[in-house]
Amino acid sequence: MTIETMEVSFEDAVDKIITKLESWFDLIVLNIPNIIIAIVVFTLVIIISRYTNKLMKKILTKTSLQLSMRRVIARFSSIVIIALGLFLVLGILNLGKTLNTILAGAGVLGLAVGLALQSALANTYSGIVLSYIKNIKNGDWIETNDFEGEVIDIDFRATTLRQKDNNLVYIPNKLVVENPVKNYSSTPQSRVILECGVAYGSDLKEVRSLTVQTIIDNFEVPKTEEDVLFLYRGFGDSSINYEIRFWIDSSSALEVAKAKSEAMIFIKEAYDHANIEIPFPIRTLDLGNQLDKFMPISKEKEDLQEA
Repeated sequence: MTIETMEVSFEDAVDKIITKLESWFDLIVLNIPNIIIAIVVFTLVIIISRYTNKLMKKILTKTSLQLSMRRVIARFSSIVIIALGLFLVLGILNLGKTLNTILAGAGVLGLAVGLALQSALANTYSGIVLSYIKNIKNGDWIETNDFEGEVIDIDFRATTLRQKDNNLVYIPNKLVVENPVKNYSSTPQSRVILECGVAYGSDLKEVRSLTVQTIIDNFEVPKTEEDVLFLYRGFGDSSINYEIRFWIDSSSALEVAKAKSEAMIFIKEAYDHANIEIPFPIRTLDLGNQLDKFMPISKEKEDLQEA
């Protein structure tokens, strides 16, 4: 190939590139009205999606659905509006073939994404399930996966708990769905269980009567002795151990802990006035054999003193 032939080929290539660019430019100029319309339409779609989100939340507040479920439905409605807007914009730009290509590739892409994001999709599905059921809702005090706290949010990824120390715990929705959940807020009352012990020399009938009456006098619930359960549990190393159970009007584990603390104070004061002892652990050390080893030394010292 001669130099002249190479120059001609290069010029032809440049001419083709310029021609192609000119055709693209002409196409863009011809489609400027469509591009402007597409931008306006997409802007309107974004505005409508936000308005739809707020409108759905407002409408759903009149239903019996819990807050988390209302949020899920409102977000999904907004996403649907945006998706429809994208299809409309592609149609305005005369990108029908591109749209068909996108839809054809969406299946393969969706399969790949589904395999790669199994855990995330499982959490999303579990979040929808948690948002729909009424057994767990915002404001409930629950215990699950070794964590305990108030439910403050349920989104597509995790369930957020606020613990007693005000720290937040984010538990993946999949774990909440698959594991047991203890909901303290599902019942209007909670039972307080307190364990203690008294000295072996105590009058057990007096201890039972005084303890039950102390609980009745200081807590609104229970009202009668039948509502307080007092049980002696066994003979301990240094005390006779018992367990007392009573109800309080609360569905919060924190309130149960506070009631248990107050009950300990009231019972200790009552025992002090009645001279009932809560004994310390006692250990007896037998040093008899050890003392015998030191007896000969003591006798030798006495003999020396007498001499």
